[in-house]
Amino acid sequence: MEVGSSPLEKATGARGSAARPLSVWVVSDGRAGIQNQALGLAEAVARLTPAEIEIRHVRWRPAFDRWPSGLKTPAMLAPASFDPRTVAEWPDLWIATGRASLPLSARVHDWSGGKTFTVQTQDPRWRNSAYDLIVAPAHDGLSGDNVFEITGSPHRITRQKLAEAASAFAGRIASLPHPRVTVMIGGRSKAFDLPEAHAAALAEQIASAVQAAKGSLLLTFSRRTPEAAKAVMTARLSGLPGWIWDGSGDNPLFAMLDAADHVLVTEDSANMATEAASTGKPVHVLPMIPLKPAGKFARLHADLAAHGTARPFDGDLQPWTYAPLNETERAARAVLEAMRTR
Repeated sequence: MEVGSSPLEKATGARGSAARPLSVWVVSDGRAGIQNQALGLAEAVARLTPAEIEIRHVRWRPAFDRWPSGLKTPAMLAPASFDPRTVAEWPDLWIATGRASLPLSARVHDWSGGKTFTVQTQDPRWRNSAYDLIVAPAHDGLSGDNVFEITGSPHRITRQKLAEAASAFAGRIASLPHPRVTVMIGGRSKAFDLPEAHAAALAEQIASAVQAAKGSLLLTFSRRTPEAAKAVMTARLSGLPGWIWDGSGDNPLFAMLDAADHVLVTEDSANMATEAASTGKPVHVLPMIPLKPAGKFARLHADLAAHGTARPFDGDLQPWTYAPLNETERAARAVLEAMRTR
């Protein structure tokens, strides 16, 4: 590297040489909820500076998947996985998310000869000093010289993406009465559960609110939603004006968020809450059955409440306003600044 030149300057020709796009690799195990954090951050970087984004999926052979990150080697990767041994030219910027990526992310600096700037989202909980920057949720309470805290998680939602989705699904949504209530239902996790009886109670509360407001419903379930909960909620809510997405065809979530006058999200997902908060629409948090103290989720919801974004759902659909949360762009600016000053 030239003396005095940063990774970003070297990549973009900021010292006077011909500029070229920043090469950015997005690395995860490929699950949408995981990948979208890294991809959303990469897309935000690309909105700030010319960049070319490529996606890499890391998967480990089943026999090694649960091994500690420090014991994993590229020889243990699944046949269809990205393999660092095949890399001819490393990217300028590596943005990774999730446990599967850690054994590679922690070694990229050495493998690339210092060329690649490595960013890990979430709390790695392993070799935290090995990454150039960690973009971590503030509710995780992580600290360190290479830690940049944000409220919630990075995501892919922008006004442009919402508008594009609204156009694509206008035939299904445009005629629905206001207020339109978009509902995002999660499922069982280490911290929360959604048993059938609780799902039924939530459905009753949601139905009462939508009916009282003479509005309509736009509902999506996550892959974690238990089938029993999904069935009981669908049975109770299917009679309302609106659309309960059954998982077939293109995902209408962005269109549903664009159309929403109110957004209801279960309390089990930082991703869903942060995505909802980026819209500027009132965000109502639906309670679930706790399996352990709420901890970081309680801190997240307190942060959102302090921003004026979210409130516990009490059955009332009175609107309020706030400045949309735009933490992904703030994190992207921090990435570029860190690249300049490294």
